[in-house]
Amino acid sequence: MGILEIVMTLGMLVLLQAVLGFDNLLYISLESKHAPEERQSAVRKWGIGIAVGLRIVLLFLLISMIDAFQSTWFTLPWEGVIEGTFNLHSLIVLVGGVFILYTAMKEIFHMIVVEDFQSTAKREPAAVWSVVARIVFMNAVFSFDSILSAIALVDDTKKDFWLMALAILAGGALMIWLADSVSAFLQRNRMYEVLGLFILFVVGILLLSEGGHLAQLKLFGQEVHSMSKATFYFVITVLVLTEVVQSRYKKKLLQQQKSLRK
Repeated sequence: MGILEIVMTLGMLVLLQAVLGFDNLLYISLESKHAPEERQSAVRKWGIGIAVGLRIVLLFLLISMIDAFQSTWFTLPWEGVIEGTFNLHSLIVLVGGVFILYTAMKEIFHMIVVEDFQSTAKREPAAVWSVVARIVFMNAVFSFDSILSAIALVDDTKKDFWLMALAILAGGALMIWLADSVSAFLQRNRMYEVLGLFILFVVGILLLSEGGHLAQLKLFGQEVHSMSKATFYFVITVLVLTEVVQSRYKKKLLQQQKSLRK
């Protein structure tokens, strides 16, 4: 492999890590708010740093033991009701999807029932280690997508291991650099937290559909299909555009109301 080819492959791998790491970074920014305020930045950095190390370990394991992740663990044989063949890969993705849906719904419910919006910043903080553990766990779930996509981009997985590991390190460094900025933006613009939580909700559905597809899951005779990345990014784009238009329209209405009062 020539120098130019190495640089181009590395560039594609880093870009892949950055694109697929968007939803992960959003989760980290929202989850870190549960830690004590003075420790939140450190929690984000420690969580991402540990997760990057584990991601490289996972890359090595996937390359060395790909069959172990794909071998069947158990099946659900209830024909016409629920059928599926589950392996370790599908179970990890399904558990991650359930966890993200639970997290998003819990936070959305809290926003609906809270009476004093300032109290959201005064909730009893969680232990630092528990927040870091959740960040590391979800990073591992998100890792499968990026690692399998990276493996598909290289010619020889064993020879190009160092390239993929370097791309993971670069992606992790980029996430650490952006984590505080994303969290600060959400803190300054509290209304975008709702948008972020609904994006996480869609991420949870994406993971559930992908896990169901990997397990060849059938519910009442209907096969579960994985949501395509194109569909996912289209939905996210629509959500963001809707929020932007709604925010600007709300500002115009407020300005009009102020002018009428004068």
